Amino acid sequence: MADVQNTGPRGGGVGREDGRVAASLDRYWRANLKIMAVLLAIWAAVGLGCGVLFADWLNAFKIGGFPLGFWFAHQGSIAVFVALILVYCILMNRLDRKHHDELRELGVKMDRPDSKDAGAEI
Repeated sequence: MADVQNTGPRGGGVGREDGRVAASLDRYWRANLKIMAVLLAIWAAVGLGCGVLFADWLNAFKIGGFPLGFWFAHQGSIAVFVALILVYCILMNRLDRKHHDELRELGVKMDRPDSKDAGAEI
C-alpha cells in the first residue's frame, strides 16, 4: 500500500485526517480482510475437508494408483495453498491499484516507488 503522507510543510494535499481518506483506507482494509478470510476458508476446506472429513468418499477415486483422499491429505492441500498465494497476489495487486487510483482522485500525495513516475508528487 502507498505511504499516505499527512499535510505539512511540504505543501497542500490531503492527509489521513481527511474523512474521505480515512473511509478509503477502511474500505481497503475491509476488502483485504475479506480476501484473506475467503482464501483461508478455501484452504481449510481443502486441507481439512478433503484430507480428513471426505477422505473415505474421495478414496473411491485414484490418481497415479493412490487414493484421492491420500493425495489430498499429502499433496493436494500444499498445491492448493501455493495456488491460493498466487490468487492472493493477483487480487491484492488489483485492490492496490484501485485504492491508489481512489486516493489519487482525492488529491492525496503518495510515495509510490513502484510507479513509473517514482519520486513525483501526485
